[in-house]
Amino acid sequence: MSTELRVVRLSLCLLIFGFQGVAQQSGPIGYQDTPMLPGGKWHVHDSARPQPIEVTPGATCSQTTPDRPPSDAVVLFDGTNLSKWRTADGSEPAWIIKEGSAQIPPAETPNGGSIFTRESFGDCQLHIEWATPDPPVGDVMNRGNSGIFFQGLYELQVFESYHGGIYADGQAAAIYGQYPPLVNASRPPGRWQVFDVLFTAPRFEGEKLKAPGYMTVFHNGVAVHNHAAILGPTAHRSLPGHKAHGAEGPLMLQAHGNPVRFRNIWIRPLKDDP
Repeated sequence: MSTELRVVRLSLCLLIFGFQGVAQQSGPIGYQDTPMLPGGKWHVHDSARPQPIEVTPGATCSQTTPDRPPSDAVVLFDGTNLSKWRTADGSEPAWIIKEGSAQIPPAETPNGGSIFTRESFGDCQLHIEWATPDPPVGDVMNRGNSGIFFQGLYELQVFESYHGGIYADGQAAAIYGQYPPLVNASRPPGRWQVFDVLFTAPRFEGEKLKAPGYMTVFHNGVAVHNHAAILGPTAHRSLPGHKAHGAEGPLMLQAHGNPVRFRNIWIRPLKDDP
């Protein structure tokens, strides 16, 4: 076999197994010219911030049939339609409903952008299942890229992070730009993954922050955030401060030009006084 043919075959293998992003990326992944996070140790999206240790999830997630939600849950997506969701301008979403999942359509699709719940929520328990494309689509900075925004502001990252990739505070289950997950519990591309989240909304007195929001997150049954204090609304390469807003807001699923799928989405509003 000629040297040229060997090179071609090797390049094809790298593409098939989803390593094209790694092949295209040289040097550290991330930034050093972004704001410092509180504590003065790491920049936002710091290229030097250590990647979370990988663990193999022990909890199972059926790759064919999702679990049934609890009896008091608000079912936001049952695999049949997106009637509980809207686009930013209130239109009906044009996401692809197929085999019990909702898939983000191509970026140019009318009404195919990010979607918001028609109902608003504050403190809540959220269950959501998601899967990134197999083989991965996009380079190392945009593989399976999406996100779940509580109150439309605070992002829990969805990303293809099996064996790592993007900067630590941008991988799957990161509170984006603020906290990496405690460990990387990602499954391979194409497999269904699960987030179970307890979200506490921030409290304001007038325009002043009284208490930050918090997230406790399980990724595939593994604790990856333990009552983490949210530093402010999600941003890229910056760290904005809190700005007063209402006690409730919509849940948002981000369309980032990548065909990520979602299924079995339910939420339980949590009230201080039942």
